[in-house]
Amino acid sequence: MESFAEIWNYPLFSLNTGGEVTVSQVVLAVLLVVGGLLLGFLMQRALGRYLGVKGVSPHIIETLKRLLFYFVLVLLFITALGMMRIPVTALAFISGAVAIGVGFGAQSIINNLISGWILMSERPVRIGDFVEIDNNRGVVENIGNRSTRIKRIDGVHLLVPNSQMLERVVINWTLVDRKFRTSVRVGVAYGSPVRRVEELLLQAAAEHDFVLKEPAAVAVFEDYGDNALIFDLFFWCEGFGERELRVIRSDIRFALEELFRENGITVAFPQRDVHLFSGEPVRVTVDRGRTGGGRES
Repeated sequence: MESFAEIWNYPLFSLNTGGEVTVSQVVLAVLLVVGGLLLGFLMQRALGRYLGVKGVSPHIIETLKRLLFYFVLVLLFITALGMMRIPVTALAFISGAVAIGVGFGAQSIINNLISGWILMSERPVRIGDFVEIDNNRGVVENIGNRSTRIKRIDGVHLLVPNSQMLERVVINWTLVDRKFRTSVRVGVAYGSPVRRVEELLLQAAAEHDFVLKEPAAVAVFEDYGDNALIFDLFFWCEGFGERELRVIRSDIRFALEELFRENGITVAFPQRDVHLFSGEPVRVTVDRGRTGGGRES
């Protein structure tokens, strides 16, 4: 027991203030930090569940959880120093030197960390937003300390450093609201009643459950094409990503196919007129071999 007591109270180093830091103080400080971090993790989970039940925005929940983590971390650090009787002022010089060294060696990490805090405070991008960066479209799932996780429309997760989220051009489709505008283009045969085509386009949009009534859908007679009269149907949906919008556009096309067939309107298809110039009549031969006959000239 005496040997254990000697080891437990063995001084590791002395301070300029005249005190000593023993093994027992270091061990207790480490246990305090480990236990405090575990408690902080449990508090984060409890806070997230409580705010989630209350219907708080996921972005606000992540911000509060992060603030709680850093508050617990600073509190544990100061308490551990107090247990070892180390004044905070004694670490000022060492902390400055370490900060300079770490600053040169981990510039990108610090840059991403600061960028993450800017993203969380200014909120140009929020959790749940539908964004586009470098031709990648997807939903923001998490804004971490170093990177932002985006789930692309094909299901692949994309990790973007936070600094790039601030430095590059990011298109946030849901920054102001969650309304998306999309369109369907269709070509009908020449001679079709254009006003009737316009009515059918608007009818297809009005009958779809996920197409918003306001702003109202708009049918535009876009152009005279080579083989068709070109129409564009513009309409708005709310709260959908690119994959869901594709399904909605597909539904609109199915509905238009039925409406056009019922009203005798033909969907145009590519065609080409061929003119033959010859000094003699062109001989045409028809093969009726399938019906058992011969050839007719």
